[in-house]
Amino acid sequence: MLHANDIAAIVLSLQLATISTVILLIIGTPMAWWLAHSRSRCKPIFEALVALPLVLPPTVLGFYLLLAFAPNSPFGQLWLSATGQSLAFSFSALVIGSVLYSLPFVVQPLQASFEQLPKNLLEAASTLGADFKDRFFSIVLPLSRRSFITAASLGFAHTVGEFGIVLMIGGNIPGKTQVLSIALFDRVESLQFQQAHILAAGLVVFSLLLLSLVYRMNKPSSLSVVRPQ
Repeated sequence: MLHANDIAAIVLSLQLATISTVILLIIGTPMAWWLAHSRSRCKPIFEALVALPLVLPPTVLGFYLLLAFAPNSPFGQLWLSATGQSLAFSFSALVIGSVLYSLPFVVQPLQASFEQLPKNLLEAASTLGADFKDRFFSIVLPLSRRSFITAASLGFAHTVGEFGIVLMIGGNIPGKTQVLSIALFDRVESLQFQQAHILAAGLVVFSLLLLSLVYRMNKPSSLSVVRPQ
C-alpha cells in the first residue's frame, strides 16, 4: 500500500510536470521557431545551449542553480524581496529547474517540425494578407500538431522522472519538494522495498504507456489505393 507521503509525492510530481510543460510550450515554441528559421552565426551556440541538458549531468546544473537560488545571490535576493520567501528548496525552484532541464525535449521536436513546413504555403498565406498570427494558427499549428503532442509528452514524462536536479535544488521535503523520484530513492534508502517496487513499477508503466501513445499518434496513416474500375 502507498503511504500518505507517496500519494503526496505523486500529486506533487503531476503538478510540477503540468506547470513545467505549459511553461515549456509557451517559451519553447518561439525559441524553436527562431532556431528553425534564423540564419544568425550565433545559432549553433544557442542550439548547443538548448541541447546542453542532454549531455550535462543533472547534478552539475542543479549545483549552479542552487548557487543562483541562494538567498545571498543577486537572483535569490531579488526573489526574496519580491515574494518574501527563499527560492532554494521550494516548489518554485523545482519548476525553474525542470523547465531548464527539460527544454531540449520540447524545443528540438518543434524545431524539426518547423524546419519541414512547406514554405510555399506560408508565402502564399502572407501574399493573401494573413499576418503571422493567422499563419501560425491556420497553417503552422495544424501541420505541427503531432510535434506539439510529442514535445508536450516528452517534456511531461521527463519532468516526472527527473531526479538529480530536483534533489539538488529542492531537497527532500515531504509535501513540499519530495517528488515521485525522490520518494522512490527515500524508500530504497530506508529499505522499504515493497513501497519502492510500487513506485518504480508505476513509473515504468506510466512511461511505457505515454511513449506508446506518442508513437501511435505519430504513426503515419496508411493510404488506401483506389483501383480503377
